[in-house]
Amino acid sequence: MGVIEQFWNASLEEAKQGYVERPHDYLCLLCGAEVEKGIIYPVDGVLFEASRYMRHHIEQEHGSVFAHLSGLDKRLTGLSDHQASLLRLFFAGKTDAEVQAELGIGSASTIRNHRFALKEKERQAKVFLTLMELLRQKDKEGAFASAGKARPRKQEEIQVESDSPEYEAILQKYFPQGKSHALDRIPRKHKHRLVVCREVAKRFALDRIYTEREINSILEAVYSDYVTLRRYLIDYGFLDREADGSAYWRTGQDSGEKEQEEMAVNRKQELKQLYKEVKTEAGVYQIRNKVNGKVLVASSMNLKTINGKKFMLQHGSHPNRELQKDWNELGADAFEFEVLEVLKPKDEPYFDATDALEKLEEKWVEKLAPYNERGYHQAKRV
Repeated sequence: MGVIEQFWNASLEEAKQGYVERPHDYLCLLCGAEVEKGIIYPVDGVLFEASRYMRHHIEQEHGSVFAHLSGLDKRLTGLSDHQASLLRLFFAGKTDAEVQAELGIGSASTIRNHRFALKEKERQAKVFLTLMELLRQKDKEGAFASAGKARPRKQEEIQVESDSPEYEAILQKYFPQGKSHALDRIPRKHKHRLVVCREVAKRFALDRIYTEREINSILEAVYSDYVTLRRYLIDYGFLDREADGSAYWRTGQDSGEKEQEEMAVNRKQELKQLYKEVKTEAGVYQIRNKVNGKVLVASSMNLKTINGKKFMLQHGSHPNRELQKDWNELGADAFEFEVLEVLKPKDEPYFDATDALEKLEEKWVEKLAPYNERGYHQAKRV
């Protein structure tokens, strides 16, 4: 399930805090970053347990839940750019007179009218949410949710026994040279696709964690469009992964119950060990447009969260509107993420990592001068 879908399915309280708690971890609803439970995370000499570290992540990477949500594309918020600007100023505690002076529009009474219009929008939203909730209760059989398309069947409804002649016939059809060879094509029928995915999943070990590159390498030998094949394996539950794509594993769905349990325990232990062994690094990175050469320079206290920025761009929620516009027009393949420099911590009692990172970012901004045709930064007014 994508980040946007996770946000839509969250409760209002979860949406306000910006993350949800799951059995083994916390999931950031703003970028998809995950923080595993049971691990202590060091930050600038302070040790954080998982939930506090997730709140720290939101503060560092998104500023606040309000800042992130108010910067989303108007297609998601239903707000005009003007309304979003007003909300941000109101959230900052500005008076009507201060808002009017900053935006240079109308008078203080004009701002009061805008406040009233926003409250009216809130009331309308409450009515709409109530209507939709009542509709969901009425429509328990899911007729509304599936309107305009056929209801997808559950896997058990299209299951084919692996020792049946039908199963072997399907494999023969799509693996004409044998099931250990390349796939001829991806089936269009769900039943056939499920059989193919179950068989392809067996090419992955149950007790191993894979990188995305390793997954792609194995699947490319099976079928040229390995990205689509990988998506189906995840959709059907034969593969699972970390939200940032840093780790993949076979779920063992096609294995026995005992084998699945043992594999799940081993996987959690291996993931926990990986988290402990991988040292968190702060640093400066750039997002470079390969078509026009423009760059955005940014920094992070945890460079592993860069993938969260990709999620934001993929879902139209990056705060830099010009970068988001180019991403929407050119696509993900036109951009590359590159770490420019890793912050080297100093073993000094007064070393301030946050301040040092800001200075490191300023150094790279000054060096690359990413303004106008060279980048996505706004030149500072003199």
